[in-house]
Amino acid sequence: MNNTPKKTSYSFLLVLVAVLVIGGLLRAGFVRVPGHSVMGAPRVPVHLADNTAPVSLGDFKNGFSSVLSPALPAVVNISSTKIVKNQNAQNMPDIYNDPLFRHFFGDQFPRPNQGPQREQGLGSGVIVNADGYVLTNNHVVEDASDVEVFTQDRKKFKAKVIGTDARTDVAVLKIDASGLPTLTFGDSSKLKVGDVVFAIGQPFGVGETATMGIVSATGRGLGGAIEHYEDFIQTDASINPGNSGGALIDLRGNLVGINTAIISGGGGNQGVGFAIPINMARGVMDQIVEHGKVIRGYMGVAIQAVDPDMAKAFGLSHGGGALISDVSPNSPASKAGLQTGDIVLELNGQAVNGPDDLSVHISQMAPGSVAHLELFRNGQSKNVDVTLGESPEKTPVAENNEETPTGLKGMQVQNLTPEISRQLKLPSSITGVVVTEVEPSSAAEAAGLQRGDVIQEVNRKPVHDVNQLRQALSGTGSQSVLLLVNRGGTTHFVVVQPQ
Repeated sequence: MNNTPKKTSYSFLLVLVAVLVIGGLLRAGFVRVPGHSVMGAPRVPVHLADNTAPVSLGDFKNGFSSVLSPALPAVVNISSTKIVKNQNAQNMPDIYNDPLFRHFFGDQFPRPNQGPQREQGLGSGVIVNADGYVLTNNHVVEDASDVEVFTQDRKKFKAKVIGTDARTDVAVLKIDASGLPTLTFGDSSKLKVGDVVFAIGQPFGVGETATMGIVSATGRGLGGAIEHYEDFIQTDASINPGNSGGALIDLRGNLVGINTAIISGGGGNQGVGFAIPINMARGVMDQIVEHGKVIRGYMGVAIQAVDPDMAKAFGLSHGGGALISDVSPNSPASKAGLQTGDIVLELNGQAVNGPDDLSVHISQMAPGSVAHLELFRNGQSKNVDVTLGESPEKTPVAENNEETPTGLKGMQVQNLTPEISRQLKLPSSITGVVVTEVEPSSAAEAAGLQRGDVIQEVNRKPVHDVNQLRQALSGTGSQSVLLLVNRGGTTHFVVVQPQ
């Protein structure tokens, strides 16, 4: 009778200990929960910021040296060497090396160098671990035969490339050193437009340089123009050639991004620079160190943006989401019943703002986990669960033209024959109408249609030949037309506006 309170207290302590242990494992990344990001075990111990509260600018009476001084020693210069073939020598006629030819013409024709050439590259990197782990960009060390790291105190180290990930432009290096200065990792998900940031690197090889700006945008994607998975921090802090792989830090001196690219019309900085969020870079780094590669979730769909015209064509009241333009056979998406024309509006309860948003978050989920999707299909919402697979390493013209009827004026088409399919390297199962000519300044050109495109659907109805195309377009008049187009084996939707 008197033992009951003791048993209750003992049970409570056991439950409390279990909760603390599981919580610690989850925080460390040792327990993976389906639907959560793939971080892997934290193989590279790093310092994490424990305070992300706003910083008052009134604390910086004489500038920002108190932020930059501790950070500068952790940013390094990286020199890479590539061995490239001499293309000019390969294209030079052998007669230029003929002794008789040179006897008559002398050396007025330069003798080509037949040997391979050494190509030097410069970039930056960030020391993230006191025992020598360095984060940088893949393009800084890609295909390099030798990589050297130069620290602020003028020491030189030969670096080993632990691994790279071209899809996010992240690379991990290791130098044989200890007790190195490091940067504390911030939380890039907490960044907001207008936050003050600093870019540190080695632009143009002039030496370590710090520039200041603000966060211009977050979650920026450029449709694969820079990398495959794009979730960039955009900033107007000057990022110039040589800054690639350098640090983007916040007002606390915490590392929030890895500088990677600029958009420039003339080769220099125009105030539009991009950095990889450190949350993404850290996940990639941990997987490279743990697995030797990055393991990503995979659905097996091609997706595209939904602009207001596309939304109207599908019956949505606004743009946004990710439109599925193709579903790979036997893929997780195919097995779950996803269809071409589905628009993904939510992933795991979070709104999907565009195709980059969906692809980045799916890639950060573990293979075998379940993606809970909310779709818009045929005017109705639908919930579908997809059990993800593992992303593969590599993602997988004619005559006798007829002018199309009103609705797609300015375009010539022809029935898709087996011979044309072979020329376009399309599967024999593909049916439709091939575009053989697009007139300049036409509605078809404005919509992005090209010679060799195969029109497979008009307003969500299949077309197999020119006659069916004519029937599908009859009555559209001055209305916009929604096409499903196959280009090079991949389908995407196109809205053609009447002129």
